[in-house]
Amino acid sequence: MTDITPSKTPPRGHGPLARREARLAWGLLLPTILSVSLVVVLPLLSIFWISFKPIGLADLRPPVPVAREDLRDAGEATQHIRYRLQNRSQDKPITDVVLTDTLPEGVTAGILPEQCALDGAALTCTIGTLEPKSRLTLELPVTFAEGFDAEALEDAIEDETEALATGKADNILTNAEFTFENFARIFDDDEFLAVLWATVFYTVVGTVGALVVGLFAALLLNKEFKGQGILRGLYLFPYVAPVIAVSFTWVILLDPFSGSVNALLVQMGLADAPINFFGERPLALIMVTVFEIWRYFPLSFLFILARMQSIDTDMYEAADMDGASPFQQFWYLSVPQLLGILSVLFLLRFIWTFNKFDDIFLLTGGNAGTRTLTVNVYEQAFAVSNIGAGAAVAVVVFCVLLVFSIFFLKYVSREEGL
Repeated sequence: MTDITPSKTPPRGHGPLARREARLAWGLLLPTILSVSLVVVLPLLSIFWISFKPIGLADLRPPVPVAREDLRDAGEATQHIRYRLQNRSQDKPITDVVLTDTLPEGVTAGILPEQCALDGAALTCTIGTLEPKSRLTLELPVTFAEGFDAEALEDAIEDETEALATGKADNILTNAEFTFENFARIFDDDEFLAVLWATVFYTVVGTVGALVVGLFAALLLNKEFKGQGILRGLYLFPYVAPVIAVSFTWVILLDPFSGSVNALLVQMGLADAPINFFGERPLALIMVTVFEIWRYFPLSFLFILARMQSIDTDMYEAADMDGASPFQQFWYLSVPQLLGILSVLFLLRFIWTFNKFDDIFLLTGGNAGTRTLTVNVYEQAFAVSNIGAGAAVAVVVFCVLLVFSIFFLKYVSREEGL
């Protein structure tokens, strides 16, 4: 009896052809990977870098000497070219400052300032150190050759300064000075827990509310009836309308002094006095959350409706013949089929709502208990002019979303079969 031994074949995916295909795939993906790294990774690393530095809004522009040049009359025969140098930094000196300029033909320099030297037409002034907020003025007496147009020189100086000042200064963006003061400042803030609570409430309630309203809208428009297409288009209006237009419409309608909603409530006896919907705690937070639900439920509605229309109708007919009620059909047939898309929508809407800034800023400006973490980023970075603290809040936002996404994808999505 002949012993037949099966031939050894390389495991699938480990042969020479598979390795060449893998190298080709990585080569094709390399431009995309580099583009994503430049667009996403580098700004993210910059935010982490800035969050550990004591950077104010004024520190984003490194200290450089500023030079201005103009022409001053000092008599008929002699005039002066005036150079004004300035260090605009509030606390950083500029060292090794050097001013350079080129004198035009027909201009003869007189007695030079002690810091300056002339090599042909090239003027060089060694200034040394400019202290913070300091100014320095140098005047160079000059005479003009016969026929020289002094007015043309003055116009050229006023329109475009040719003098150049260079120097060295410590740049806080690139030095090795790091601190945890930014994180200590935001966590020690008495309002941090209130800001965190407002963020969690706005995100969770806004996300769940948008999914629930979108689900009910999809159930309503999943049936055939006259005018269904028009109604679907109207349902999309909150999502496609410009956020500035709809937010100011809400503010005007709910204004306590001239808003029509308050006028109706008072006239109908439902309110004794006008209600400040966007100016009272906790009503303001509830109203911006309601606005979030109203504005973004159409996105959930579109995805859920598309998934519902792909479900086989035969099982609904079988359940109807077995005497299942509409609620039983929805709970036992529709919901299991929709769990996948609902999970994806919840993840996306949670991330987007957690990062939402423009809606709250346009409605309340972050006042009346509606200051979320993203609004806090803006206030720290631009209202208080503390870029480092704003970056630290942004890092907190990133870490929270990263932990949530990992937890969701590892546990929740696995249960839903995603």
